[in-house]
Amino acid sequence: MPTESYADKILLQILIICSYECVSGVFAGDTDVMKSVSVTEGDSVTLNTNVTEVQRDEQILWMFGPKETRIAELYKRSIDMFSSDVTFGDRLQLDSFTGSLTIRNLRSTDAGLYKRQIRSDRGNSDKTFDVTVYARLPVPVITSNSSNSFSPSSSSGSSVSRCSLLCSAVNVSDVTLSWYKGNSLLSSISVSDLSISLSLPLEVEYQDKNSYSCVLNNPISNQTTHLDISELCQPCSAHLPVPVITSNSSNSFSPSSSSGSSVSRCSLLCSAVNVSDVTLSWYKGNSLLSSISVSDLSISLSLPLEVEYQDKNSYSCVLNNPISIQTTHLDISQLCQTCTGSAHQ
Repeated sequence: MPTESYADKILLQILIICSYECVSGVFAGDTDVMKSVSVTEGDSVTLNTNVTEVQRDEQILWMFGPKETRIAELYKRSIDMFSSDVTFGDRLQLDSFTGSLTIRNLRSTDAGLYKRQIRSDRGNSDKTFDVTVYARLPVPVITSNSSNSFSPSSSSGSSVSRCSLLCSAVNVSDVTLSWYKGNSLLSSISVSDLSISLSLPLEVEYQDKNSYSCVLNNPISNQTTHLDISELCQPCSAHLPVPVITSNSSNSFSPSSSSGSSVSRCSLLCSAVNVSDVTLSWYKGNSLLSSISVSDLSISLSLPLEVEYQDKNSYSCVLNNPISIQTTHLDISQLCQTCTGSAHQ
């Protein structure tokens, strides 16, 4: 009786192992019995059998849900979709060569467990796919609080304009909403409930040159909106009124003998109404003569000036806030016209 060689023993062991683990060479390297798959609603997904080519005697069966309802089968090169059209319509496709199952145009109702069975004379194999379908994310929307976009701050000794912003996303679930300054996370809020609205505030300085973005993400995708500070942070005070210069008609001119002769002087008033966080100033050329500032809301400002009628200097009244300016130039000849001009004869 021939003696069995060592090489023959090794070969026999390999054949025995392969009979249990290698149906058409599939199962080596595919030992996971459960695989998690995450996809986005509207996309397609293929659940692979890892079979290179299904043999004629192999049966591949796909089942779905807790009741393991049969939805597709490949046996003896023949495909049977059972009554899967009731649940999936025409969105299921079974590959006749590999037995892999493709689901197109995924819906939230397609989430769940998909079980794959392979049966043949050489062995059996079961594998389950846990499919999670995430809703397609909306683009987050950034808005400004127009009622108080800018507020005064004197913590640094000067008035600083700050802009209040809100980033929002509606009808979302299992997501995180975050504010980023460059690549640094500033704040975030998460939710796992279904169909709710999220909002996350942010306050920035109007002249901040950093880049800010609002990001909405779930485990497999994200949507980002970048903040345009110059577009969203335009306060009501940015649209300054033009200051108005008026003369005191009741006594526009008054005599002065300080220089030994009578000098006609004109009393003027520069005004701005319903303003806040502004400075009102008189300039002679480029030189500041006087100014008055206010940080309260919606008040009226007035600043007087007295000039000689024949003064040839240029005067202007300037209204400004940290980001905007309005200027009115004084026309002495128009505003300082005395009614007593014919009385001195």
